[in-house]
Amino acid sequence: MQSRLAIQRDAFRATWQVREATGGCRSMPRATIERGFDEEERAQVAALFWQAFSGKLGRIMAPEMRALKFIEKALRLDHALVARSDTGRILGVAGFKTRHGGLISGDFSDLARVYGRFGALWRGPLLDLMDRQLKDGQLLLDGIFVDQDVRGMGIGSALIDAVVSEARERGLTEVRLSVVDTNLRARALYERHGFLPKGREDTGIFASLFGFHHATTMCRPVDRR
Repeated sequence: MQSRLAIQRDAFRATWQVREATGGCRSMPRATIERGFDEEERAQVAALFWQAFSGKLGRIMAPEMRALKFIEKALRLDHALVARSDTGRILGVAGFKTRHGGLISGDFSDLARVYGRFGALWRGPLLDLMDRQLKDGQLLLDGIFVDQDVRGMGIGSALIDAVVSEARERGLTEVRLSVVDTNLRARALYERHGFLPKGREDTGIFASLFGFHHATTMCRPVDRR
């Protein structure tokens, strides 16, 4: 029998045309976006996550070996949308958060198993500072990360569209995200997809630790089709 996740993946599966950075259609296989990924792909997804976010999380979650171990264990397969090539290669992932949880759902005990009790005691509160609570009707875009070999080809845009579709299927009215001040390219991408700034959160005395000074909250209403 198919697992519940496999059934959800089949029901959601959608195909998107991958584009070059110039905007022209590229003569290459289409990217298929599905819900979730397989258990044996945890390490691959964790590596892609770290590739994208180590600059933001590196000072807190280092060393890399332990960070990857924690992320791999904490990943929730059912809170991810995955772009694949026609050969099944993972090209990119969009994590999302609902009232049932997010892409990374580790707790203090998970941190302690990887970093030890003392390591968890100081890392936990700092990671909690980056947690974002949901409002009614919202789906939180919990990070997009694309394989560096295929960046600029439209994978990120396709994943954003898929996240909006996910919110629509769940009957939600808004998609929310946070983008840091050092990632101007990502902010420009979100603005092209209809996200508007709604607020700002400063890191204050933790700016040197996180590697950015503030994060902008952006929202996009979900249209009903």
